[in-house]
Amino acid sequence: MKLSSKKAAALALSTALLSSPTFAKDDFKICWSIYVGWMPWAYGAEEGIVQKWADKYDINIDVVQINDYVESINQYTAGGFDACTMTNMDALTIPAAGGVDSTALIVGDFSNGNDGVVLKGKDSLADIKGQNVNLVELSVSHYLLARGLETVGMSEADVQVVNTSDADMVAVYGTDDVTAVTTWNPLLSEITAMPDSHKVFDSSQIPGEIIDLLVVNTDTLAENPKLGKALTGAWYEIMATMSGEGADAQAARTYMAQASGTDLAGYDAQLASTEMFYTPQSALALTNSEQLMETMQNVAEFSFDHGLLGEGAPDAGFIGIETPAGVYGSESNIKLRFDPTYMQMAADGEL
Repeated sequence: MKLSSKKAAALALSTALLSSPTFAKDDFKICWSIYVGWMPWAYGAEEGIVQKWADKYDINIDVVQINDYVESINQYTAGGFDACTMTNMDALTIPAAGGVDSTALIVGDFSNGNDGVVLKGKDSLADIKGQNVNLVELSVSHYLLARGLETVGMSEADVQVVNTSDADMVAVYGTDDVTAVTTWNPLLSEITAMPDSHKVFDSSQIPGEIIDLLVVNTDTLAENPKLGKALTGAWYEIMATMSGEGADAQAARTYMAQASGTDLAGYDAQLASTEMFYTPQSALALTNSEQLMETMQNVAEFSFDHGLLGEGAPDAGFIGIETPAGVYGSESNIKLRFDPTYMQMAADGEL
């Protein structure tokens, strides 16, 4: 299976970046796209929380929304941004696979029901056999489908994947010909609300495997630790503000809801199927665990099987993935790092 055109373009663009020197600087750009776990960056930028922490470390941080999720990662990979929100799988298969050494600075949450498989007219995952399944090919939806099929003794050979843009997913599902989709919220909620629709598998059945991150260029972070401190400090201030049921928390979540095209009830429903790490301690529990390395092995094996680790990758361990529990894959080719340093600083009150 070939790379999607957007991912292939990212790999090509990253070649120029590899020869570019990094250096200490004062101006930084981070990008994000609409998803329940990343809306806090919109709020933090709007309310001046990011600016406050940037000022503390005497730097500038520009927070930019990119409407197309994969394109945001491509732009980060090509050097257009210093940091970007993305999942653990996409961090491996786009920047890391493109040779851009990247660090998961903040482990923000994991999907706990926000991604799901929906069947029309059937209520068991086993009924998916022989069906076309519409999804964003080579995305976490594709990974979720593969993991779900394993639970009922099937593989991708038992279905036909149909690559479908997330922008078209709801409309496509409304047609008679489409009977199975795999997607994420808020699209998942819209689709499951349609007549005779049944969610037959979701990410709560593989907890801790679809992880949402803020990823930073490793060299940039090494040269500019103040960026890591400012971003992490801002993030946990936002987390403290939005968690709970007080007026400030509801106001923060209402802003995030409206910015993502829903209302407070809708956004809170999405949060209910997201395991948000509101404290650095909770984020560290996953980051430091053996489970994280096991998850990344699963992700790497799926990615290799689908040709996402680059044409020259001989096996799933071609790209080294560093976690606090150890390294999965090549120790001489580490390109993705889960570094708890700054989250630990937040936990210790050192930011």
